[in-house]
Amino acid sequence: MNTDDSLTERNEETCPRVPFDFSGQFLPPVLILVFIIGLVANGWGLKSLLHNWKKIHIINVFVLNLGLADILYLLTLPFLVVYYLKKNTWIFGDAFCKITRFCFNLNLYGSIGFLTCISVYRYLATVHPVRVMRRLTVTHSVAISVMVWLLVGVQSLPDMFYPKNKGKIPKCYHTTSTARIEDYLTYSLGWTLTGFFIPFLITLSCYGHVIVILCRKNSIQTDTKRRSLRLLFILILLFSVCYIPYHIFKNLTLWSRVLEKQKICRDWSNGAFIAHQISRGLVCLNSALNPLVYLHVNEEISAQLRQLIQRAHQIFYRLILSSSDSVRVAQTADDVYQESRF
Repeated sequence: MNTDDSLTERNEETCPRVPFDFSGQFLPPVLILVFIIGLVANGWGLKSLLHNWKKIHIINVFVLNLGLADILYLLTLPFLVVYYLKKNTWIFGDAFCKITRFCFNLNLYGSIGFLTCISVYRYLATVHPVRVMRRLTVTHSVAISVMVWLLVGVQSLPDMFYPKNKGKIPKCYHTTSTARIEDYLTYSLGWTLTGFFIPFLITLSCYGHVIVILCRKNSIQTDTKRRSLRLLFILILLFSVCYIPYHIFKNLTLWSRVLEKQKICRDWSNGAFIAHQISRGLVCLNSALNPLVYLHVNEEISAQLRQLIQRAHQIFYRLILSSSDSVRVAQTADDVYQESRF
């Protein structure tokens, strides 16, 4: 999740500011919720994949790396919760601040990268099942995963060389201080293009073609069509809720800070700033929503989940029955007692 420092990161300009601290009130409960749900869901999914490691498939390698990217970020959330509860005061040192921000970027753009790999795999498996899929092996998927990590690392590394602190009170900015805001805006725009926009176009193209093929071919099983449509829905949800608003309003806010540094005030500046704060709360949800991908690329995990739901339903049903029986027995005993008095 991106954790900008609300009002303190903005320039000391004469432009009107938003008169409240959004991050300190909204982000801690969101981070705590994401930490609990994300850790449980990703931990369970990774455990299921590793338990069936001998049956590992090409697509499971991408899902495994997706889960590792989530775990990497989730482990930094307790430190960010402390940061916001202490009113944007960072007590863990500048080096760990940069490591925390680096882990966020690895999670965000690693998730986008591996979701793109899953989309391309689904496309190849549907459109070119014989000509291409027989040539792909698990070794290829491992090599592609290493390339994704390297690419994301190279894209994220320059961020660590920008100042993350300013003033007497220790901070942990997710972008940088006002002094280098122009350079950071240029870097952010290039990062958005290569790390988000291009993978997003690839994902849209792959699934757009897949949907056309599924609708045209009557030979494809209904279950296969349903699973593909569900995965498409999950990807649309992730991009529309988590990724698109974040990148739009992050860059708009950076641009407004550049204008404010030049003493230029815009009417839309505060609106973009507030929207960016909300998008920062939404983008961290990807670590809690990514486990939904497990359910639609691995049949065994889906079967395990159905079994858990059935067991929970049976236990709940038995508890209701036992409670009803207890009430019935109590009423019968009370009736007997009342009759014995007359």
